Formats: sequence, structure tokens, C-alpha cells
Amino acid sequence: MSTKQIWFKGKMIPWEQANVHIMTHALHYGSSIFEGIRSYPTPNGAAIYRLGPHIRRLYDSCKIYSMEIPFTPAEITQATKDVVRVNNMTNAYLRPLVWRGEGPLGLDGKGNPIEAMVAAVEWGAYLGADGLKNGVDVGVSSWNRLASNTIPTMAKAGGNYLSSFLIKSEALRNGYNEGIALDTRGNVAEGSGMNLFVVRDGVLYTPPITANILPGITRDSIMKIAKDLKIEVRETEMQREALYIADELFFCGTAAEVTPIRSVDRVTVGAGKIGEITNAIQEHFFGLFAGKVDDKHGWLDYI
Repeated sequence: MSTKQIWFKGKMIPWEQANVHIMTHALHYGSSIFEGIRSYPTPNGAAIYRLGPHIRRLYDSCKIYSMEIPFTPAEITQATKDVVRVNNMTNAYLRPLVWRGEGPLGLDGKGNPIEAMVAAVEWGAYLGADGLKNGVDVGVSSWNRLASNTIPTMAKAGGNYLSSFLIKSEALRNGYNEGIALDTRGNVAEGSGMNLFVVRDGVLYTPPITANILPGITRDSIMKIAKDLKIEVRETEMQREALYIADELFFCGTAAEVTPIRSVDRVTVGAGKIGEITNAIQEHFFGLFAGKVDDKHGWLDYI
């Protein structure tokens, strides 16, 4: 997965030199903030998908945790473009990361410097190319999503993803590709690292932000794409059984892109394959990068 160069604390350095001290605060307490961003090859060259909203969310997440990034948004934006360019990449997964560095072991982190890096790696379909085409099998996790007013779910913080680890690893142990977590009230929330959409009678449903989900940027894109396609979208709480009687289900996210779900808890979803609405949204999503769909929303930021 390694590439040649990483933007590390303000400059490009070789991949193998991008190291931190073992006493880094983030290693001990999970005090890191990150983003997942993709660049795609397009007919007009490499383009980063929705770079601006990702960088804004990075800064929003850091604000929640009182972490002042020692670089401006413009500098991080440029670094994200540069790391694609210097590594001669087009199809790349980009990882900006901000963390509390080496210093005292105290939980408050006041004596620990805030540091930042941006890496670019090659990473294909998160749930597999076959999953994108034919759908994946998922199970409802025994682990609930984080509760409101415990750990902020609007922040994309490293520590939050210990929850994701439990959901994902349990799903794999049980023979599924992925897990779906409920919130602490027993309503549908999201996957281990992706948002969720349900199709029923031609209407697209998704859990609201108050279901303790990450406000996904691809989730926002899907809702806008649905509007473009004249598909009704409703943000609403959903009970677990809504998953079993759905006509279609799909995950979305920077890593997951638009991945159909063919079964939940071994209950077949719809016809057990990608549905009509999911297919239309998926084609529109990938059509943007292929030049088949006009970039009317200004989502592509060319390198």
C-alpha cells in the first residue's frame, strides 16, 4: 500500500521516514482526527471528489476536540493535491490526519503539539469489486453505535473507530462482509464505516444525524443525486425490521462508494441483487468520474 512520498508536518518526505514517537498522545488515548478522500481518473485528468467539504469536516472535527491545526485549510487542501501529484497517482485514497503528538501523558493533552500529515495510497473497492456489482451480505451487530453526549459522532476521530472495529470484526467472524449497527435506542444507525440507505416503494430512506451517525459527505451526495434523479428522500428513524422488508439497501461512503446489500442476517433483500434505484444512483455516481454525468454541483477538484 505504500507510496513514495507523504506530506508530513509541512513538507514532503519519503514514506519510510514518516514516523512518530512511541509516546505520542494519540497512540495512548486515540486523540487523532482524520478524513478519507478519493481522487479518480477522469477524461480531464485526476480529480479529487468533494475536497472542500472533507477539509471543512476535518477542521470541524478538530474544533470539537480543541485541536488547532497548525496549518490553514488552504495549506491542507494544497497538500492533499500535492501528495497525489508527487506520487504520480490518479486513482488514490487520501488520508489527512491530525493528532496530538509527543508530550505529557496527561489526558488533557495541553502539553502535546498538534501535528498533521496527508498520505495517498492505492485502494480499490472497499467491499470488493464483486460487492459493488452484485451486493454484499451483512449482519446486524450486537454492538450499538456510540450514544449521544458520550463521544461526539459528528467528529471523525480515531478513537471512535474502536466501535467500528468491533462491528466489523464481529461481522467477519459471523461470515458477513460487513455489519450494520443500531443506535442505543435500537433504531438503525449505520455500518462500521459507512452510511446506509433503504429503498421502499420507490422512496429512499436514511437515518437522521440524530441516530448518532457520522454526517457523511457521500451520504450528502447521494441525497443530492436522488434529487437530480427525482427520487424522494426521507431522513427518518427506522426500526431494525425495516432492513428485512426493504426493497433495496445500500451502503455509501468514501471507501464504500455505493455498495448494494443483498442480504441482512441471511434474509434476502428484494431480489437478492442490485436494485433499480441503487443501480441508477451508482451509475450516476461513477458516471461523474467517467465524464458521462455533468459536474453540476462542482464536486470535482482537478489536480
